[in-house]
Amino acid sequence: MSVVISILIAVLMFGLLIFIHELGHFAAAKWAGVRVNEFAIGMGPVIFRKQKGDTQYAIRLFPIGGFVAMEGDDKESEDPHAFGRAKLYKRVIIMVAGAAMNLVLGLILVFFLSTQLQLFGTTTIHSFEENAVSNQWIEPGDKILRMNGHRVYTSNDLFYEMMRDRDGIMDVEVQRNETKLVLKDVQFKMEDISGVNFIYRDFIPYGMRPTLKNTVNHTFNWTASIIKQVWGSLVDLVTGRFKLNHMSGPIGITQQIGEVAATKDKSNLVYMMAMITINLGVFNLLPLPALDGGRLFFLLIEAIRRKPINPKYEGYVHAAGFMLLIGLMIVISFSDIYKLFTGGM
Repeated sequence: MSVVISILIAVLMFGLLIFIHELGHFAAAKWAGVRVNEFAIGMGPVIFRKQKGDTQYAIRLFPIGGFVAMEGDDKESEDPHAFGRAKLYKRVIIMVAGAAMNLVLGLILVFFLSTQLQLFGTTTIHSFEENAVSNQWIEPGDKILRMNGHRVYTSNDLFYEMMRDRDGIMDVEVQRNETKLVLKDVQFKMEDISGVNFIYRDFIPYGMRPTLKNTVNHTFNWTASIIKQVWGSLVDLVTGRFKLNHMSGPIGITQQIGEVAATKDKSNLVYMMAMITINLGVFNLLPLPALDGGRLFFLLIEAIRRKPINPKYEGYVHAAGFMLLIGLMIVISFSDIYKLFTGGM
């Protein structure tokens, strides 16, 4: 697939996800009676605008984000429809609505993917690979309940907990017949993938045939598993489990989208879109300046002290956070370019 088509697909995908996110803020603001001055997709110079009522709808040059500019969201305003004059719970809903829309979209995409599966993976062991190691402890028919103390509900949870293990030795709680057992120091083989050691999964779980009920259950469990992976990956980045150059920015993701789109199985593209929108939803709720979670943090402070923080000072904090996020994006983008030309991590 050509680079131009890959970029076009990536731009359309990011544009849709950003639109869904900002639409959540926009709809919630309208519901709350807050005046929206601009609803924009993209950043930078305006290439298209249309005024309708109080709101300017705009498409901006650089497809790296978007925003809903509400009256009084970054400065004091006497307008009775200003953001700061809305009730606190309504402002909380406005801030949460963008991420919620991304997560709902992720849930819909995961449901679609679930309907395409002939079998759902379970946590019950069916058999073992040739030259398996873990079968010295685990037996066929065992239902894995916990790995290193973490509850697992789906095969995705199970594989993720294994992926995060560092030494290939895990405590595994299983249900064997009617008895729960904690198997200490279960060993797995390790393999090096791009400089990071991962457990080699040497067993095969049972598959479960889909019904309407378990498809819905599988959808929620799979989505929850992806959310857990996002949080776990952030923790691993902070604790040094993964390095900054293991992350991908817009350039790296565009390359991956192109590679996935070139395959015959378009379910992989839907899965990538689900991963990105769920990541976007979770990441935006982090209590960091310039993110929705950062604004929620200030609303929490307001709820505690029963007095809002001066919007001017809050604006300074978010502006500084935005500059730091842009700086991080630039660093990751340079890392993406380096990996693109070297083929390494």
